[in-house]
Amino acid sequence: MTKPITDNPQFYLTAPAPCPYLPDQEERKVFTHLVGERAGFLNDVLTHGGFRRSQNIAYRPACDTCRACTSVRILVDEFQYTRSLRRVRNAGRAFVGREEPPTPSTEQYDLFRNYLAARHGEGGMADMRLLDYALMVEDTHVETMVIEYRRRTEGRADLLERDRGEGPLVAAALTDVLSDGLSMVYSFFDTGISHFSFGTYLILDHIERARRMGLPYVYLGYWVPGSKKMEYKTRFQPQEHLGPQGWVRNDGS
Repeated sequence: MTKPITDNPQFYLTAPAPCPYLPDQEERKVFTHLVGERAGFLNDVLTHGGFRRSQNIAYRPACDTCRACTSVRILVDEFQYTRSLRRVRNAGRAFVGREEPPTPSTEQYDLFRNYLAARHGEGGMADMRLLDYALMVEDTHVETMVIEYRRRTEGRADLLERDRGEGPLVAAALTDVLSDGLSMVYSFFDTGISHFSFGTYLILDHIERARRMGLPYVYLGYWVPGSKKMEYKTRFQPQEHLGPQGWVRNDGS
């Protein structure tokens, strides 16, 4: 009997390409396919080893001359709110997130395109079309969801715990559910909502969701020292960083 592909995954190496985070560096990635009945198990194992998921691909940096990319996960049970993070959490009560199956919509795509134009106009995702976006969301063999955020329904205190929100979509997060945590695959939001740190709020909301689900970690992907794009990830403490000795606690000091 032929063994499932996830029993003996095959790994491939990409050609060098310009690094999106550090100048004068080139990136390479090692990747494998996440398919079949054991894809969720493989995604768990590889995430613990520093891989990230994109559609049915798991990848991690394998650069020739640089090891700056560091996998980061938040320790949910020990997470500490700073004064500024409490302000974001309190302001975020104006919104409600609803967990949905990984089904793309034109409303999501429109928000996604506006977000890219405002924040990542020169990035590698800038030319993604509706079909590309649909594949990003629904082309998966692992347990995942889309969390849609809308404004909380006004004047209905009785609905506080059951409120599904109202009005247009203001943010969305594609999130994998692992055996030990939530992995934030990709998130985007309405950049026109001023005076509110939506990106920070989405991470805080995932921390609280993981806490309610009894999951010890929120996986944030990679942190790159010296990259301004990645500085925000250091705000969420304590963390663990993946290094040669495995996952090591880091309190940001």
